[in-house]
Amino acid sequence: MKRFWDVAEAAEGDDGWSVRLDGKPVRVPGGGFLRLANARLARAVAAEWQAVGLGLGDETKGAEISYDDLPLTRLAGTAQERVARDPGPVVLEIARYGQSDLLCYRAETPVALAELQAAQWQPWLDWAARGLGARLAVTAGIVHVAQPEAALSALTVAVARLDAYRLAALGVLVPSFGSLVLGLAVAQGALAASEAHEIATLDERFQAGFWGRDHEAEKRMVKVAEDVASAGRFLDVCAG
Repeated sequence: MKRFWDVAEAAEGDDGWSVRLDGKPVRVPGGGFLRLANARLARAVAAEWQAVGLGLGDETKGAEISYDDLPLTRLAGTAQERVARDPGPVVLEIARYGQSDLLCYRAETPVALAELQAAQWQPWLDWAARGLGARLAVTAGIVHVAQPEAALSALTVAVARLDAYRLAALGVLVPSFGSLVLGLAVAQGALAASEAHEIATLDERFQAGFWGRDHEAEKRMVKVAEDVASAGRFLDVCAG
């Protein structure tokens, strides 16, 4: 789409916070107005609408932009249109990652990688056991290990307790990490999104150090890191 507005600003009304473009409210794809949880989120969303398209041409108005340039808006729209209307399926979709959480699958060799995994991954499995009541089994290799039903139930309960905004963010974070435990740690404020991404990409970074850089793999990691950063910022501003 083309930028058609001059000024984007947060606005508070009787039904909560919204973002207005030259006085007209931003709409979600379903046709309704985009409603935002608090002033901080509304101002952050307004700021990305104000910034989008800048530097793409001599005239800001008319600059070609994409919704990929509006990550906070997309997450807020997802929370409003997809998650809030029927959170049950989203909870189950996210909770399924607990069945094959990245942190449970350790290398056998090289020993240096196995030691790094134990040092960086095990503390977060311990966190899940202590704080969530989810004690997950660990295995060596890639063969699937069945997790205790009690642990999976505890993880599902932890996901179900989150509001629509946090569920929308987890919908980005958990697949990016390959780890429900890391996603929940970020959602609960126990871990920064950037730190979780570092932990989740331990294998890739170790292999790059051992075998050399893979430019295509690096490009993918950069894109995932951008998505993670946006979801982490979304969680931050949703907190008020």
